[in-house]
Amino acid sequence: MVVNPNAHLSPAALDFLDELEQHNDREWFAEHKATYDVELKAGMLDVATAINERLTDFAPEHVRPPAKAMMRIYRDVRFAKDKSPYKTHMGAYWPRQGLEKAAGAGFFLQIGARSLMIAGGSYSPGPAQLLAIREYLLDHHEELRSLLADVKRTTLFDPLDGDQLIRAPRGFPVDHPAADLQRNRRWAFTTTLPGSEAESPHLIDLVTERFRALSPLVTFLNVPVATLDLTRALTTR
Repeated sequence: MVVNPNAHLSPAALDFLDELEQHNDREWFAEHKATYDVELKAGMLDVATAINERLTDFAPEHVRPPAKAMMRIYRDVRFAKDKSPYKTHMGAYWPRQGLEKAAGAGFFLQIGARSLMIAGGSYSPGPAQLLAIREYLLDHHEELRSLLADVKRTTLFDPLDGDQLIRAPRGFPVDHPAADLQRNRRWAFTTTLPGSEAESPHLIDLVTERFRALSPLVTFLNVPVATLDLTRALTTR
């Protein structure tokens, strides 16, 4: 597949997402399916392909087929109160190879009509993954502090929201130097930019700069997760 280093979405793709917010039903979507396929889906595949090319330089273990990186626009409404059948944004996710189903840390891109979100780290680890990271921090908390400080110094992201527990997690000492970090339930950074950035020929540069800044943190968080027995981890979740 030919890689376009300046891949981006078209105005028509963002217009589609904008209109989808007002007409989130199957009849409207079917009438505009050609626009979705040609402008939005194909454009997002081009973006994912270009990002893959950049990941080979600093996070090759996160490269994955663009069609797998791109997330479905169809919502799972089986247990949702909101029965709208479609997401009003397009997302793509690059976990570490081999950890796709193990809630490993990775890189994330989400594009909507008015906002573009770039993120990376471990946002929603399962119980087994969360425990593994907390145990790892007993001996490696200083390294994590350094990595978090490095990301903060870039000024590319919003402040870290760790969704902290009120007190130390069960089974961990309250007076350990890692206690504040172990209270976190996630270690992920995000930034939200105007949706119009998705139309820029500099989109891939913009995303790459932020993914590269987060790469050492993502690598660190995947060390303890990679040692888990996958079958046991999935059962624990």
